[in-house]
Amino acid sequence: MAGRTATVRRETKETTVKAVWDLDGSGVAEVTTGIRMLDHMVCQLASHGVFDIKLSANGDDIHHVAEDAAITLGKALTQALGEKRGIVRMGSAVVPMDDALAQVAVDIGGRPYVVIDASFSGPSLGGLPVELVRHFLVSFANEAKINLHARVLAGADDHHKAEALFKALGRALDAATRVDPRLGGRIPSTKEVIE
Repeated sequence: MAGRTATVRRETKETTVKAVWDLDGSGVAEVTTGIRMLDHMVCQLASHGVFDIKLSANGDDIHHVAEDAAITLGKALTQALGEKRGIVRMGSAVVPMDDALAQVAVDIGGRPYVVIDASFSGPSLGGLPVELVRHFLVSFANEAKINLHARVLAGADDHHKAEALFKALGRALDAATRVDPRLGGRIPSTKEVIE
């Protein structure tokens, strides 16, 4: 299936965001949000999901930029998937990052639901408030209309825990967005539609 790419622009009174998502890329990311740690996390998503992602965002404060970047990326994922014909639909990954271990499972079934079990010991990661890690994942999953379960199973270093989560999300989405030739282009649902 060719052309699984989307470009989404979002402009509000608070932010200006542009995202380009190529599902069949090579893991290349160009990310500039003004939040270096968020840039790093989105690059992990692209690299380990083997997606090409371009994301630029700026705005009046860190919370709005992170939230709107997540919303725009979620929309781009949904648009790039189109009708979701032939995709595997579900995927999961368990990823270690030194002392940390993260598990992520996704279902691209059109029903947003998010469960995150991750705790952090400090207030921020390189300038990114730790609550924005959770908020980013929730905003992304809701806009992408995916079911997301993310857990940090082990770890002491907050950076490693967050990075393991984003790497695992990339791997899980890579598995879920792959085209399964056995489906013959069918929509992977007994309802024969995924909204």
